[in-house]
Amino acid sequence: MEEGGRKREDEWFLKHEQQLLEAARVAREKREKERSAKEKAEERERLKALHFMKCPKCGHDMKSEALDGVEVDRCTFCEGIYLDAGELDQVLLKKGEERRGFFRRLVGM
Repeated sequence: MEEGGRKREDEWFLKHEQQLLEAARVAREKREKERSAKEKAEERERLKALHFMKCPKCGHDMKSEALDGVEVDRCTFCEGIYLDAGELDQVLLKKGEERRGFFRRLVGM
């Protein structure tokens, strides 16, 4: 084979080898991102399982109670009362007497 033909052949292989290496790098980065996202999701689920419906004050179980259309979470041990996002707004938007009645029922008066 002549020298020019050999050189073109070497250039062709070099070019395609670079393309294959780049494709392999991109695929590896994609797999790493997917694995990282999966690990983060698994960690969030693990933490949720540890803390879901647990009292932030004492760590005991909490139970949900419906009170005048608002879900409140009450600790079964220390009886702390917790509202999720938006639930306090629902209470505050009630009329004055309804709001006072809600809080009286909430604390068991």
